[in-house]
Amino acid sequence: MSLRERAPAKVNLCLYLGPVRDDGRHELVSVFQPVGLTDEVALEPAGLGAVADRVICPGVEGENLAALALRCFRERSGWNGAPVRLTIEKRIPIAAGMAGGSADAGAALRLAARAAAVDDDALLREIAFELGADVPAQVRPARFLATGAGEELRPLGGPAAGYAVLVVPAAEPLSTADVYRRADEMGLARGDDELAERLRAVDAASTDLPDHLVVNDLEPAARALCPAVGDALAAVRDAGADQALVCGSGPTVAGLFRRADAARAAAVALGDRSPRPIVAEPWRAPTPEALA
Repeated sequence: MSLRERAPAKVNLCLYLGPVRDDGRHELVSVFQPVGLTDEVALEPAGLGAVADRVICPGVEGENLAALALRCFRERSGWNGAPVRLTIEKRIPIAAGMAGGSADAGAALRLAARAAAVDDDALLREIAFELGADVPAQVRPARFLATGAGEELRPLGGPAAGYAVLVVPAAEPLSTADVYRRADEMGLARGDDELAERLRAVDAASTDLPDHLVVNDLEPAARALCPAVGDALAAVRDAGADQALVCGSGPTVAGLFRRADAARAAAVALGDRSPRPIVAEPWRAPTPEALA
């Protein structure tokens, strides 16, 4: 048995920060979509003599979220299959605000469900929310309007064909917890009424957000912790992006382009940056035949 899944990065088209909930998480309103920048995740038998699952993911230190996803799946589903080896080939920048770890965890849940012959997306999403607010949307990657702390998802149509995202990674990672902590220190959270107003505006816009709604409330906190974020935003705008914003909690910056050829031209113009910019075109879910 050898199973494979692609794990796409996501970009937030907007991220509005609300009050802290009783569980310590923030209320959010966000629209996000997967893009064609993906990790490759493979699951296969761990081999003779193995007594536990193993996750191999070069570049990620400490316990991988995908390993926790496997463990939680076994506990919640009762699956007692033989130990497996999960190998992750990283292409999504690490600690970059693009939900790469969450994408890998979502792929791990899909792979475990396939191996265990479990057809229960509701269970997978319950497990995913226990792992983190970004994970539920990565169980079946699609464009979503997310509310709650990110666990309440409504699928959206679109986006229009032809768009592309220019991903500009930063040289240094940022801790999501640090960015949220700084956002709280800076008083960036909106009140309940203002957050509800933003939700109504985003909901009314549906699949085509106007420029004034393409906002990430975490951007000032990310810029305060990593001034290079501001430089990257200016560079992306100067390179012709239709819109530019911080990805999630940063420090990666995304330039949104209505035309893929314009995104590729911008990548060439910014080619002297290190790390080099990446053009990510629309995510297309693989067919069942491709997963076999």
